[in-house]
Amino acid sequence: MNITKPSIFDFTQKELMELIKPSFRAKQIFGWIYHQYAQSFEDMKNIPKTLKEELSQKFVVNPLTIVNKEESRDGTIKYLLQMQDGKTMEAVWLKMKEELIDEDGKVFQEAKYTICVSTQVGCKVGCTFCLTAKGGFTRNLTAGEIVAQVVTLKRDNNHNHNRKINIVYMGMGEPLDNLDNLAKAIEIFKEEEGLCIGAKRQTVSTSGLSNKIDKLGEMDLGVHIAISLHAVDDELRSELIPMNKAHNISSIIEAVKRFPIDTRKRVMFEYLVIKNKNDDIASAKKLVKLLADIKAKVNLIYFNPYPGTTYDRPLKADMVTFQEYLINHGLLCTIRDSKGIDISAACGQLKEKVEGEI
Repeated sequence: MNITKPSIFDFTQKELMELIKPSFRAKQIFGWIYHQYAQSFEDMKNIPKTLKEELSQKFVVNPLTIVNKEESRDGTIKYLLQMQDGKTMEAVWLKMKEELIDEDGKVFQEAKYTICVSTQVGCKVGCTFCLTAKGGFTRNLTAGEIVAQVVTLKRDNNHNHNRKINIVYMGMGEPLDNLDNLAKAIEIFKEEEGLCIGAKRQTVSTSGLSNKIDKLGEMDLGVHIAISLHAVDDELRSELIPMNKAHNISSIIEAVKRFPIDTRKRVMFEYLVIKNKNDDIASAKKLVKLLADIKAKVNLIYFNPYPGTTYDRPLKADMVTFQEYLINHGLLCTIRDSKGIDISAACGQLKEKVEGEI
């Protein structure tokens, strides 16, 4: 891994206070990077010049640079970010709710945003519907590279540090394949004197590494979990997600049952709907049976076509019929609005496009 210097974002506040003396300087630096979005040590006005020079020799502040971005009509922004070693990955800024203004011109509901974060360059899982799989796996991201995605996107969108934001680990890569760095990033996000993004605002989306679901559960970090299920029988799921041969549907369901979940919350099951693959009522019936013993919510997702794929986007009527069957049989179910359909929205698509591989 050719990372020239560690990033300040790699450290918790406690670790920084052990690294930088006097320790109050570490607290000041923490404020500069998370509250002021400082991009370099030079930006930190109340830090002594000698300390700035010393830190500059050992660390970088932000290990990421924005090399490309595409903005959708719906407010979605897809970013291509480059790291110190020249490798790139993606992060997405998603507008979930519009700002609402009353008749006096006052804001009574702020716009709500979610950031979709990557955890790896490439991915080992090899899902046949995902463009990220095309490039194979390169490396894990460091905790600092995960954290820096959120800071970079907040800064680029003038989103104040204390405004609430949700994080979904649903970008490039399988989060649970990079569990140690993921767990550290989750803790850094939670730091009260940093971004203060609580565990309940963080969701880890996994393609279903059942043994790692157990490990994440044992860490008891308080995050939500979302399972990328996408199929109701092992034959189809193994076609879509080859890793299913090692972590089949029943092992995933059992791991989810063991996962510590807030009693008021539900486990999210992501179900990517592909035309003539898994969009029929027979599949809906199997899904109801499969999730019968879990307090679940199903999120139906339209397949986002990309150049070269053999899969098709489902019909809206079939999506609605599928949803209605689940709801009528006791499952909470939503259809996810397709975000960024007019830009390179599918995972890995902007990276492929910019790097000239499509």
